[in-house]
Order: sequence, then C-alpha cells, then structure tokens
Amino acid sequence: MALSLYDASIPGYVLMLKNLAALLEKAEAHATATGVDPTSYLAARVAPDMNPLTSQIQLASDAAKGGAARLAGVTPPSMPDTETTWAEVKDRVAKTIAFVESIKPEQVNGDDERTIELKTPNRTLTFTARDFLLQFSLPNFHFHVVTAYGLLRGQGVPIGKMDYLAGGQTSLAA
Repeated sequence: MALSLYDASIPGYVLMLKNLAALLEKAEAHATATGVDPTSYLAARVAPDMNPLTSQIQLASDAAKGGAARLAGVTPPSMPDTETTWAEVKDRVAKTIAFVESIKPEQVNGDDERTIELKTPNRTLTFTARDFLLQFSLPNFHFHVVTAYGLLRGQGVPIGKMDYLAGGQTSLAA
C-alpha cells in the first residue's frame, strides 16, 4: 500500500508537537527544580540574529497548522504571535495539536498533484501537494522543533535525542 499524504503529514505533525509539549514540560520542571524562572528560557537564542525560543514555538505551530490546513484545503485557525509567558506557549502548542488532530484523511488524500500556493512577503511559491509536504512543510516544521530543542538544551535542560524523537512516548524510547 502506498503512503498517503495524510499518513506522511498529520500523524507526524501531531507526534512532534506532542514531543515539543513534553520538552516544554521537562524544561519547566527543570527550571522549577533549579530555581530558574522558566520565562527566561523564552528569550534564548542560538545567535543574536536568530529568533528566540518563543518564536521557534510559534513558527513550529504555524508550520504544522498551516501545513495541515493547506493539505486539507481549509483555513488554519488564527493564532497571533502574542505569547509572552510559559503558560501561553504551552497553550499555543495544545491548540495547534487540537487543530491538526481535527484534520481527517479524506480532507488530505485523493490528489497528490493538486496545486498549493504559498504566499510569502516577497513572492508566491507554487507546489504540488506532495512536493509542498515533502520539500517545504515538513523540513520547515522540523527545523523549528529541533531549534526549540537545541535552545532548551543550550539552557541546560537535561533532555536528549530520545526526548526529541519520542517525547513522553515510552514505546519509542524503549
């Protein structure tokens, strides 16, 4: 059986968003245990000209909900980038998971060659649905999730590769 666009997208977005949520929980627990205000993590950056953790979480959310919505032919929920607290970024991830989980296979599957246009500030990118998913949406999404992981790791949060890959799921971590 061929791998469907739904199977290649929605479960992966959900898995990695849940893993991101688990990373945030571990970071919050570590901050509490070490007497650090977890909000201080939100400003962490890899480099001065790179987006901080808050933005990486927002961009991961945007990539997942936007990718899922474009593949399903629906409008993604509006989530203005206004999060400034730990509770707000965690809530943003939870809302994104709920939206992505609402997408059904029949909304995504059926025409891998349909056109998806992505408007950027400078131009419009045009893809087939398959190419959008594999060449843009998934790489972009994973970039922001792994950058969030790296920022937390750089702040001393005791997380490792299996936390990134499996989050709280013991079936993958065993």
